[in-house]
Amino acid sequence: MKLNIASPKALIILLVVTNGIWATATAQQPAPPGSAPQPPASSPDTYRPKFPGDPAHSDAEALALAYMRVVIRAQNLYKRRHQHYAPSLAELAGTGSFTKRMARTSDRGDYSVEFHSKNKGEAYSLSMVPKQFDAEHRAFFASADGVIHAEGGKPATEESPRIK
Repeated sequence: MKLNIASPKALIILLVVTNGIWATATAQQPAPPGSAPQPPASSPDTYRPKFPGDPAHSDAEALALAYMRVVIRAQNLYKRRHQHYAPSLAELAGTGSFTKRMARTSDRGDYSVEFHSKNKGEAYSLSMVPKQFDAEHRAFFASADGVIHAEGGKPATEESPRIK
């Protein structure tokens, strides 16, 4: 007895056509507008943390804190080389990732930088004061110990709460 087997080409065509018919028959129709659940709307102003544990409340705060971290790191490197902290931001330029451009102005977007050297480089203080205080613009303070403090509504000091 002889079996008649279809050619492999015919079998492939049959599978493709069958698959297409099955996909069309089982496809779900899109729900009418407004009836499908929508993901929760997020405001474009909602801050997304830049890293786990990010203490910033806004992009402006994140930039201010990043600037402070660069200054603190550069001051620590400067002290290792010169046995004292830099007496000015201009003197600090070129140390670590702190650039001349960063030292050129005290205007940092929504914040103003205040830098003070104490006792010929034995210590320093760095403040970032927002041009406008609100929930997304706290003030920040750091000194030679490298701890950053934050305060809402007024300039931060060493007594202000530490950021986490």
